[in-house]
Amino acid sequence: MTTQFKGPTGWAIPIWLVPALAASTMLSQFLRTSNGVIAPELMADLAISPERLGVANGAFFIALAIMQVPVGMLIDRLGPRRTVFWLTWIAVAGCGLHAVAEDGTKLIAARFLLGIGCGGNFMAAVVLYSRWHAPEHLTQRLSVMFAMSQGGTLLAATPLALSSDAFGWRTTFVGVAIVTALIGIGYFLGVRDHPDSTDKQAKPEPIRKVIGGLADVIRSPGLASIFAMHLIAYASMLTVLGLWAAPYLHDVHGMDSVARGNVMFVMAAAQVFGVLAYGRLEPILGSKKRTVITGGLGTVLVMAILALWPSPPLWAAAGLLVLHCLIASYGIIIVAQGRGLFSDHLAGRGVTTVNLAQVTGCFVLPIMTGALIGAFPEINGQVPESAYRATFACIGICVVLGLVAYTKSPKT
Repeated sequence: MTTQFKGPTGWAIPIWLVPALAASTMLSQFLRTSNGVIAPELMADLAISPERLGVANGAFFIALAIMQVPVGMLIDRLGPRRTVFWLTWIAVAGCGLHAVAEDGTKLIAARFLLGIGCGGNFMAAVVLYSRWHAPEHLTQRLSVMFAMSQGGTLLAATPLALSSDAFGWRTTFVGVAIVTALIGIGYFLGVRDHPDSTDKQAKPEPIRKVIGGLADVIRSPGLASIFAMHLIAYASMLTVLGLWAAPYLHDVHGMDSVARGNVMFVMAAAQVFGVLAYGRLEPILGSKKRTVITGGLGTVLVMAILALWPSPPLWAAAGLLVLHCLIASYGIIIVAQGRGLFSDHLAGRGVTTVNLAQVTGCFVLPIMTGALIGAFPEINGQVPESAYRATFACIGICVVLGLVAYTKSPKT
């Protein structure tokens, strides 16, 4: 099996392709982090515990994980355009259920539907970008696209908090459902699966060959070590930004929803800069592997400070949270490294198999940390600082374990 990617080098990109992909990936980012800033309100309105909220947040990523293999097959067989378009309508249903959820069970179900609906957004974008850009340019191009997608994380911070305060989180999610439907329609109209000169494709592979190609992907040299690091890299950032930063700022530092949203907005902006910076840093450091290890070690350091520093002043705590999002944005390098393992006809199955690690980590780590926080008795109805410090320590240890496994990855 060919393990080196050989693709086109400079096709003219259709004018609506980039906006459609940006909107689709922004939507996915918004939905995966949208519970963060309204977490205290969700726990109060639905009478759910931190553990239950962790399960609800993890349900999004459980669904993503379940969808990765079938989405990879669909992308290779039907194309990214039709795959993402039809899945988007499931996300619309998830937004609707989120808006009317009356308890933790319905919130979990809504998050699960949202995860299914967003199952192909990012990996379809990776496949499409790899068809229009040469391999040596892919990391930087993907970093720009992923940075644009962080607009969704920015919208899930202060704007979501303001909308929730003004209209309530239920009405807000009705509006999100309408926007999601419009994005799905725009995606279908604006995306093309191949550069113009390769629009006439061969007939789709038979199912037997599709499954056989998946077996080839799993046997790819270097996949296991990359998988191990991808399991924790993005999850370490998202678990803080998308779940525990807001409750931490609320319980430990007494911040209201808009103030929390402002901090999270800066955190999300830091992630944007981090993604762009890593795209530029890779050529300077000389390899993807060295860049990932640098980002991983930086993440461990920040988590260690948050875990070991009792009662830091608000400016320091907020600054460390922002720094965490800046440093822990190296997952894009792992995506590009994983894409390089597979030939073009295995692109969909390859990148979704690699991404399975990311989404698995993003549902395991929130559930794990939710259980850890729930193990600490509340004080005056609030989670104690010691619970959050233990959570930061847990995240740091998980990143260390990922780095140990990653040291065996290919030197690319």
